[in-house]
Formats: sequence, C-alpha cells, structure tokens
Amino acid sequence: MSADHDDLADWLRLSSLPGLGADRQRSLLAAFGLPRHIFGAGRSALAAVVGGEAADTVLGTPQAEWMERALAWAAEPGSHVLTLADEAYPRSLLDMADPPVLLYVKGDPALLQRPAIALVGARSATAQGEANAEAFARELAAQGFTIVSGLALGIDAAAHRGALAAGTAGGGTIAVIGTGIDRIYPARNATLARDIARCGVVVSEFPLGTPPLQHNFPRRNRLIAGLGQGVLVVEAALNSGSLITARLATECGREVFAIPGSIHSPLSRGCHRLIREGAKLVETAEDVVEELRGRLGWAAPERPHTAAGRRRRERKDAASTPPTVSQAELALDGEAARVLQIIGHDPVDIDTLAQRCSLTVDALYAILLPLELDGLLARLPGGRLQRI
Repeated sequence: MSADHDDLADWLRLSSLPGLGADRQRSLLAAFGLPRHIFGAGRSALAAVVGGEAADTVLGTPQAEWMERALAWAAEPGSHVLTLADEAYPRSLLDMADPPVLLYVKGDPALLQRPAIALVGARSATAQGEANAEAFARELAAQGFTIVSGLALGIDAAAHRGALAAGTAGGGTIAVIGTGIDRIYPARNATLARDIARCGVVVSEFPLGTPPLQHNFPRRNRLIAGLGQGVLVVEAALNSGSLITARLATECGREVFAIPGSIHSPLSRGCHRLIREGAKLVETAEDVVEELRGRLGWAAPERPHTAAGRRRRERKDAASTPPTVSQAELALDGEAARVLQIIGHDPVDIDTLAQRCSLTVDALYAILLPLELDGLLARLPGGRLQRI
C-alpha cells in the first residue's frame, strides 16, 4: 500500500470512529495535525483534547472491513475521497463553521472549485415549477455557473437536467446527496445520478452504505448552501427543507434568490416569505447572473458565433424575457383559446373552471385533453389544473 493509501486509511479510520462526531474530529486535527499523528499520540494527550472516553475510542480497534471497502471504492475510476488537507477540497466549504472532514466524490472534483449557484425547491413541484428550474439551470450553466442541487425529486432533478442540457460548454452540475455515495435515493433518479457522475460530480459526506436517514438531509443541505455563491429557491412550501438551505446560505454569507408565484399556491408561500425577509426576487436568469457577477468580479464567458452558441443565446432569450404566445397557442381554435385564457396562470379545479367557462364538466374535458397533450396544460395533485 502506498503512502497516499496509508494516509487515506488513517483519514477513513478517524471519520469512522463510533460516537466521535465531526466537531471532535476537527478538534483532534487542530491539536495534532494529520490523522497519523492523532493515532500516534498517547491516551493522556488525546484525553486532554476530547476526554478520556473519546480517547479510548480513538485508540480502539479500527473497523478494518469497512476501511478496506472504502479504499477499494476510492480506487475505482472516477472515485475520490477528499480530506480537509487536500488541495482539491472545495475552498467554499472552508468558510463554514463545520466543514466535513471527508468528502466522497464521484466524477470530476475540479467542478467543486468553480463558481456555482444552488437551485432548490419542492419535491412535489408543479409542472411550471420544474420547467422554471430546468430553464434557469440551463441558462445559468450556459453562463458558466456550476449548478448545485440535492438529487431529490421535483425541482432538484429538474435543475440537474437543465444543467446537463447546457452541454460540455456549460458549467456542469453537482449533486449533493444525503446517503452514502454508493446508494442513490430516490431510486428513480439512479439514471440521472449516473449521468451526473459522468458529466459532473456527485458528492456525499456520509460513509459508504449510509441509508436515507431523515436527519441526514438537513446536514446535506448545508453543503448545498456552502458550495454555491448563492441559492435560488424555485418553489417551496412554508415547511420546505429549501427554507433551511436558504437560512444556511444566509449564515454562510451567500446570496438568496427566490422566484415568486401565485398567491393561491402553497408552493409559492415559502418563496414569498423569503422575499419578505430580504431574498432577491428574480424573474429571469439574468437577474441572478448580474448579482453574482458583481459579487465575484467575474465576467460571463464569450458566446461563440456557432450553432451551439446561437442555441444558447436563444435559450437565454427564452429564460430572460416575459412569456409570449407559443405556436401551439396560436393554432388553437376559438373555444380552446378562450378556455386557456380563462384558466389564467393560477392553479384551478375543474368545477371552478367549468363555472367560469359556462360549460359542463364533460364538455370541458373534451377541450382540456388536447391542451394537455400539446403541453399547454398540466394536472396537479388534488385534481387541479395549471397553464404552462
């Protein structure tokens, strides 16, 4: 085993000590330096820093089987274990009060050093919310920002998809997960996770094999907040974990942005609260870019005059200007266009819409189905409808 592997084995041993949390691990590192010095110290010296019981834990028998498994994982292509002493450890996390001692990384760790913005929001997002997240992420990635999110359903997954859609010329995406890096949760995002590991990076601070435990996800959120120069909340209820991420971002000195929504939508209330508390209201991706560009003293990359460049400019125009009438809407007949106009942009239930349109529910369904198939309308939980 090489010296590097010896050092990594010591770091893994430190991080796996039962009952010795990250705070005491950092205290030991501050007192003794590298882990090998910790394990070479006497009991009395260790006890003076973390107490006698913890000193006995440090000097106990290592979890050899788990450490061998972790070392084998780290030897796989594209797998990395970053320690607080590594140059590749993300500098933005060092601003935090409690940076992880270890990070398990799958993909390109260089992305962890690039200007980034976090996009977060509701798991049970509306179709419009997911469309907004994907469009904002695609444009921000095309502008050179790395998109950070949590690989959850809804807004997180849409943000990752948008960043991947920007292609190799974009800023890429980082998925911060709340399980061991060898476990993907939720399972339906396994394909997305593989795409991110291939074109971006997946990150976890939790040991291999860690299942999806509820208390780990708020801890995961602090890394999402810490890795970005700002956090954009797309949709959030009042009890959303996204509000935790926004609060943690504020504590780290990061900017918080929020997209407003309908006053009738529960998924807008979290964003509206953030705006009342000082978050920046944004309507376009350019609102975010201008704010962060000023903070970073950073110019957006030049857009090449190529077909790909034209497509990115077109996407920017779509994300940076108010919505216009689409070709599908222009092709609607008079009754369908009237119904779509009456729906407006707030969610509405079918009975209320039937009353507004002075139509029977059966007649209304016949009009709504083609609108849904054309992508102009989405069905929400509870039988409500929303124009897209």
